[in-house]
Amino acid sequence: MRTALVGGGASGIGHAIAERLAGAGDRVVITGRHVGTLETAAAQLGGDTMGNGAPREVHALVSDMADPASASAAMEEVEQRYGGLDVLVLNAGGPPPGGILDLDDTHWREASELLLLGPLRLARLALPGMAKRGFGRVVFVTSTAVRQPQPDLAASVVLRSAVTAAAKLLSREYAAHGVTVNCVAPGATSTERRTQILANRAHAAHLDLDEIDAQDLAHIPAGRAARPAEIAAAVAFLASDDAAYINGTVLTVDGGRTETI
Repeated sequence: MRTALVGGGASGIGHAIAERLAGAGDRVVITGRHVGTLETAAAQLGGDTMGNGAPREVHALVSDMADPASASAAMEEVEQRYGGLDVLVLNAGGPPPGGILDLDDTHWREASELLLLGPLRLARLALPGMAKRGFGRVVFVTSTAVRQPQPDLAASVVLRSAVTAAAKLLSREYAAHGVTVNCVAPGATSTERRTQILANRAHAAHLDLDEIDAQDLAHIPAGRAARPAEIAAAVAFLASDDAAYINGTVLTVDGGRTETI
């Protein structure tokens, strides 16, 4: 049985990823900062069964990706309990919206710890063990804003662009040892985060939320936002044995919205 750690697994995209991996037979450890919501999510996910009727194995581990001590403790616990990590999904909630010059130094530092330094820290802790065991999958969940920047999401655009570059460099480090490093870049996805972003835009434009939502969807050829499960399917594929020769790439899941080739 593979062991997978999924950041932000209590809700949204992270929860859908955990559900998908657990349903495929992986032992899944979901992390987050709030013990109550995390344990509730783990109980719900673990209460379901796989296709063969066997119960899913899902565990909760309280950890703050932005806290160096917390990240180290989490990886230590995974090593001690399960003997190592096979799949690492680096997923974190987005920072507050804001333009490139609207954010002060404190916001930039906090966002950097959450989106860049925290994920890199976990990858640094996990990759050597994966290489030693001859198998590993690291997937960074980023955003299509990296390829098509959105002005009101400056911190996400800048820092996730850095994550994308870092993932490319990391993909070369242990490739000969059966380890891959890739990114999944979701577009508009039906989560609380998307609702918050649209609400912020509606407030700034003095428009109704429904009107802003319709304007956003009009730019998506598919005509709708993604379901979290559709993002999870892309992550699960990159984490699978079938994706062993896919390394250092960005898989965009956005209904055709991104205009660049």
